[in-house]
Amino acid sequence: MTDLFDKQQLDEQNQAVDEDAPKLDILYQDEYLVAVNKPSGLFVHRSYLDRDQKYFALQLVRDLVGQYVYPLHRLDRPTSGVLLFALDQQTARLMGQAFMDKKMDKQYLAVSRGHAPQSGHIDYPLKEKLDKIGDKYANAEAAEKQAQTDFRRLATATLDIAVGKYPSVRYSLLELSPHTGRRHQIRRHLAHLRHPIIGDINYGDNKQNPFFREHFAINRLMLHAKVLSFEHPHSKQLVTIEAPLDEQWRKLFVELDWLSFF
Repeated sequence: MTDLFDKQQLDEQNQAVDEDAPKLDILYQDEYLVAVNKPSGLFVHRSYLDRDQKYFALQLVRDLVGQYVYPLHRLDRPTSGVLLFALDQQTARLMGQAFMDKKMDKQYLAVSRGHAPQSGHIDYPLKEKLDKIGDKYANAEAAEKQAQTDFRRLATATLDIAVGKYPSVRYSLLELSPHTGRRHQIRRHLAHLRHPIIGDINYGDNKQNPFFREHFAINRLMLHAKVLSFEHPHSKQLVTIEAPLDEQWRKLFVELDWLSFF
């Protein structure tokens, strides 16, 4: 857990944030926790990939609440949705243990290539992908670790437009529940299933992604952390936090006639 609230990350919060910084919506806040709706494209904290980045969720949330915050989990830079922070070290440790013990229920939405099965359970071990800064003390030679994800297909769409060797374009709207927390787990699991997420430049389709950008004018990973549920570490009450979808998702849902899922 040291990488979640180490001194380096706390020191980063001393950096000033100007008026042009992205505006984050607070989804939940009490005296122990705060959750925001992270937009796609924003790093949670400093990474070796961020050389040209000016803003990080860590500093932005600190400015929103007026105190240091402790990141409890990761969302990839291109993933949007619920991002949770603790407001003190004790709460951070308790929540960190809850994440480690898999006592957090997470639901994601994704748009994938093709018509995926109606439902399924993906049990496919993954080798950890390490951040050169955040994981500098981790063992790069560690063996693959257990990784499990459940999914349910909510809707499909077909466009009669030829792309590559296929005469039409097919998409699925998926609801996913990861039961482990490996980096890029959902992205890698759907790629393993041959239904990669649209907009995924690491594991996606190099023909579908350009078509999607040109046809829908949407240039992002179509993955959203929609719901996070957990037992509050102090009150012991169930807390459920939901992040609304942004306008890019609404635009796509209109075009694919998926508005009932917005």
